[in-house]
Formats: sequence, C-alpha cells, structure tokens
Amino acid sequence: MCLKFPASNTKIFLRNSHAYADKLVVNVATPKTSLNGMVDILENYEDMYDGVIIDPESLTSNTTAFSAALRSSLSYWKVKGKKGVWLKILLDKVDLVPIAIKEGFVYHHTEPHYVMLTYWIPEGPCMLPAGASHQIGVGGFVINDNGEVLVVKERKCPLSCSGIWKLPTGFIDKSEEIFSGAIREVKEETGIDTTFSEVLAFRHAHHVTFEKSDLFFICMLRPLSFDITIDEAEIQAAKWMPLHEFMEQPFYKEDQMMKRVLDVCVARCKNCYGGFSTQLVISKFDERVSHLYYGGLNNI
Repeated sequence: MCLKFPASNTKIFLRNSHAYADKLVVNVATPKTSLNGMVDILENYEDMYDGVIIDPESLTSNTTAFSAALRSSLSYWKVKGKKGVWLKILLDKVDLVPIAIKEGFVYHHTEPHYVMLTYWIPEGPCMLPAGASHQIGVGGFVINDNGEVLVVKERKCPLSCSGIWKLPTGFIDKSEEIFSGAIREVKEETGIDTTFSEVLAFRHAHHVTFEKSDLFFICMLRPLSFDITIDEAEIQAAKWMPLHEFMEQPFYKEDQMMKRVLDVCVARCKNCYGGFSTQLVISKFDERVSHLYYGGLNNI
C-alpha cells in the first residue's frame, strides 16, 4: 500500500516504536519536476542516519505497482538527500525481490520469513553495516571435585579428530547468551546440569563455514549433577575422565591451539589464572540490559 496525495510538501507523521514515520506522496524526480498528477511513494519511516526503512507490511503484491512506486520513491529520496534504504520483503511477497534487484538493491541478509535488501543512494562506497559475519560456538570445561573432566565422543566429526575424547561443544542459539549456550550444550549432550563460572578463553578464526568468521568461547562450568545421559543422536559416548589422562591424548599434544586452551584450563584449576565473569548492566547508549564480560578486577 502507498499513500496518494497531489504532489506537494504535505507530510503525515505517524508515531511508531522506532521513530516518526515521514510518509509523503510527491511527484518529483528533480526539484524542478512538474507538480501535475500524483505518484506513489512507498510507506516508510526515517532512521537516525538519514536513511529510509520501508514498511514491509504495506507493500503491494502487484509487481507492476511495486515497480513504479519503488522507482518514484528512490527518485524522491535521492532529491531529499537520503542515504541508505532498507527494504524487508516478507515470504508471501518474494516475487518483489527480482524487481528490487533490477532497480539496484542488493541482498543484505535473510531469515526464514523474510529477505532484507539495501540500496545506497549517494555516490561512493556503501556505508551501511554489513550483514552478520560471524557464527559463535561454545565449549564447556566441566571439572568435578575429583579432578575429572566431562568429555564426549561425537558420532560425526572431522576425520582429523575422529575418535578423540573432547569437551562438549556447539553453537549458541539466536538471542542466547554465551554462557547460557555452553550450559545448554552440556545438558543436551550429556544430561549434566551446570552453572557458569567464567569464560576462560576464546578463539577468532576466519573463512570457516560458508566463508564466515567464527568465534569459539571456552566456558568453565561447575557441575550440579553427575549422572550422565547422552544424546544418542549426536554423541557416541560420554564420561568423567581424569584431567591428566584427557590431556595425554596425542591429538591435544599435537594441536597448538587446544594444547594452549587446556594449559589455561589447568592454570585456572590451580588458581593461577582468572577468566571473564559476567555482570548484568544497563547502557545509556541503547537503554538495554545486557551481560558485560570482564576479568582481572576485584571488589567492584
């Protein structure tokens, strides 16, 4: 849906959760264009960076009407000095995607129920933030009072680490905290309940899955239960293994990164190293409550 008005400076302001919606209908391609007739401008609201966010719910399913309105809108926003344009197209209107691409929009990211496209109006390189570039993995270092580490053997894993005993690992879910993901993965794979102590280390690697970067966090967890129940779909076996026996596996002696990680874990067990704990804090930047991870400070 588009708003229709005679070409003019008429403005309608609608309050929404993000900002005032500046929704106009004008007949402009340049400041001197004739004011005769009416032209559709896609419903939108402005962001704080002189950009435009098109209302996805208001988009028509008519491809011809959408094409005309998109061209008129881009022409108008260019005259108004706008910069980035965000176009979210919902799953039931995917026929609009090729039209937007033809007009110069590019893919930004996708979710199961929509595609996000962007358009950069000014000359020069696009200054819009890129889509998500990282995946986040977690590993749980769970050690009991007997000096035994909770380890698993995965049913499917790279040939290079086939058959080794390893820490429970996995990827965090959308909107999940790092430490919550580690607790969940340990529970799912082994049935062991844990509580978070601290982040001991993390690895940053690039060009991993589908050329994305990868962040992998090692979390120290304290066990709250001890009876193992494996997820047979993913895990071949799980057990409590003496720490020294775990470290003596040839794989860990030959892998520089994991050897260093285990050295850090051992140092923490001996109170010779401190990791990152977490605290809930609120920031004035976005008024959000979030977890701050930090280490090395006492009595805060």
